[in-house]
Amino acid sequence: MHENTQGSSCHGCCGCFHHNVVSWLVVLFGLNFLFGQLGWLTAETVSMVWPILIVVGGLTKIFGKNCKCC
Repeated sequence: MHENTQGSSCHGCCGCFHHNVVSWLVVLFGLNFLFGQLGWLTAETVSMVWPILIVVGGLTKIFGKNCKCC
């Protein structure tokens, strides 16, 4: 692991969840729409899930700064 001396984000330098949350939410966001188009989710479900993913991502980024690497 490298030391973060510049105060910038150390994305990818540790296994902390908040460093990977945006990537996972992009995948879930895409799957949400894909499953809707395939008919596996209803339009109502798709329209309810995507805003929840955005809110979860934002809250995780705001409050997820409690790891030892940052």
